[in-house]
Amino acid sequence: MRAILVDTGPLVALADKRDAAHTGCTDFLVAYRGRLMTTWAVLTEFSHLAPTVAATLKLYRWIETGGIDVLPLGREELVCAIDWIDKYADRPMDLADASLVVAALNTGVHTVWTLDRNDFETYRLPGRKRFRLAMR
Repeated sequence: MRAILVDTGPLVALADKRDAAHTGCTDFLVAYRGRLMTTWAVLTEFSHLAPTVAATLKLYRWIETGGIDVLPLGREELVCAIDWIDKYADRPMDLADASLVVAALNTGVHTVWTLDRNDFETYRLPGRKRFRLAMR
């Protein structure tokens, strides 16, 4: 089964009809057939950026019904994320992005649905492997 990692931007765009990327993200989600995965750090960032508490609860209910798998972000993943944040300190890389890099390493999924194209076009996985962007 096809799978992608989901960053904060598309989730915020889906939640806010006034967001410039709302229609594109909605169309992508309707057409996508596969597994969606994200991390706790992305969810935390979303809850800070979400337009309303109702939007946050709607996302949580979607997760509850299996819409998105939430990958673990325990101590080992955090230690790895810190190394990535340090490596890209000149960008700077935030915890949500670093958690997605760690998720890519742990799952082998290198496709990310993000609106932060510049960041994920810059980040390199081991072997200088590039991320694939799910929505262009």
